[in-house]
Amino acid sequence: MVDGATMLFPVVAAALIDPDGRVLLQQRPPGKAMAGLWEFPGGKIESGERPEEALARELAEELGIGVAAESLVPAAFASAPLGERHLLLLLYTVRAWSGAARALEATALAWVRPADMRALAMPPADVPLVDALERLLADGG
Repeated sequence: MVDGATMLFPVVAAALIDPDGRVLLQQRPPGKAMAGLWEFPGGKIESGERPEEALARELAEELGIGVAAESLVPAAFASAPLGERHLLLLLYTVRAWSGAARALEATALAWVRPADMRALAMPPADVPLVDALERLLADGG
């Protein structure tokens, strides 16, 4: 903390959307914080990275897919306390990528309709994004 301010912790996440309107979720592996919860793939923005560059890098590392930074469309954000820091989660939609997604750092992957995500255990910051994503897809976004 600096001068009593909470440290902001920005992260990026992707809602990869298939032609049937399903979204890819990954399950956090054992040994990590919030193990077993289902989340949108993504991760930390490294120093000097733009959010879109960070997300393209994270998707390559976590899923083995290629995503052009310009194909990432800002969709929603969530804000939540995270210990001594405050998480700012930026969600992007992705409809075009190269390669087949594989669970390189997760326990499992699942293609899920947004309405069905409510039945899954998800990290607190991901939960409000489900409603935003459902509205976006209902509007044809």
